[in-house]
Amino acid sequence: MVSDSPPFWWTKADWRAYALSPVSFLYGRIAGYRMANAPRTGVSVPVICAGNFTAGGAGKTPTALALAEAAKAKGLVPGFLSRGYGGSIDVTTVVDPDHHRADAVGDEPLLLARTALTVIARRRLEGAERLIREGATLIIMDDGFQSARLAIDFALLVVDSHRSTGNGFVIPAGPVRAPMDVQLRHATALLKVGDGDNADYLIRRAARAGLGVMEARLMPKPMPELAGRRVLAFAGIADPGKFFRTVESLGAEIAESRSFPDHSHLEEDQMRDLLETARRQALMLVTTAKDHVRLAGHGGTAAELAAAATVIAVEMQFDDPRAPGMIIDRAVDAARKRLLGQKTS
Repeated sequence: MVSDSPPFWWTKADWRAYALSPVSFLYGRIAGYRMANAPRTGVSVPVICAGNFTAGGAGKTPTALALAEAAKAKGLVPGFLSRGYGGSIDVTTVVDPDHHRADAVGDEPLLLARTALTVIARRRLEGAERLIREGATLIIMDDGFQSARLAIDFALLVVDSHRSTGNGFVIPAGPVRAPMDVQLRHATALLKVGDGDNADYLIRRAARAGLGVMEARLMPKPMPELAGRRVLAFAGIADPGKFFRTVESLGAEIAESRSFPDHSHLEEDQMRDLLETARRQALMLVTTAKDHVRLAGHGGTAAELAAAATVIAVEMQFDDPRAPGMIIDRAVDAARKRLLGQKTS
């Protein structure tokens, strides 16, 4: 499965958005009704959701990883819960990073599994119960804010400061997954990622609604070996431009770049083109962790490309270093109250 959102979603609304707005109205009514009225089942451990308002990446996975590290620091056993988007396995599965491939379990779950226990499940409640049986004492949902039928103790909505909510329209006229007023009612806090100002109106709206607002940045790990190097950068993520800017911030010169749809698995001719272009122009191949993990476990050209490519690793750095720990504490407290309420009702 490949996700590649239409470019017009991320620019000022034009005739395409307005032409699709009647369909968006119906989609939004249904999505909003389901969010507001569908029953959610609680489990015996705290549940945090790292989600976003829109289709497409905003930094959910690095956020989830940062929360897992904060949970470990507090003596908890975090477990990641993912739908396994992009993978072929449709049964609840514990992800084994040494055994599974991205085409089976999805690229994001494979990355998450390198840090903590990870389960993919089409039914989130079933996946949460499996995580608890495996020993998780706190669950971190990677996405699923709009659709999960699982009680969430802390819903952190990640917002890219440059892309924000795109043209502001609901799917299919734009990237928004459900009406914003409904989404805001179910959120606990917003995390603004980056230094852009396109999401400031949303931050103000969230603050007026009484939601917490945090700020963070996706920061690359230092790579002095990139300074002055001519590179071929390739990425199959929701916003390749963000990755290319990161590469340049490390001092590299992007001589060639290749963008692919989000979650896409490269074809043989695409991989060959990358390798041959890099050799012909004496370029260093660089890519994202998500793209690299999709090559893992394969032989032939995929293995050759994986060996040749350098991963640009990034991590979410909160402006307030205490923020991840405070999120964990609030989720634990909310879960305690939820479970106490269940006992007394």
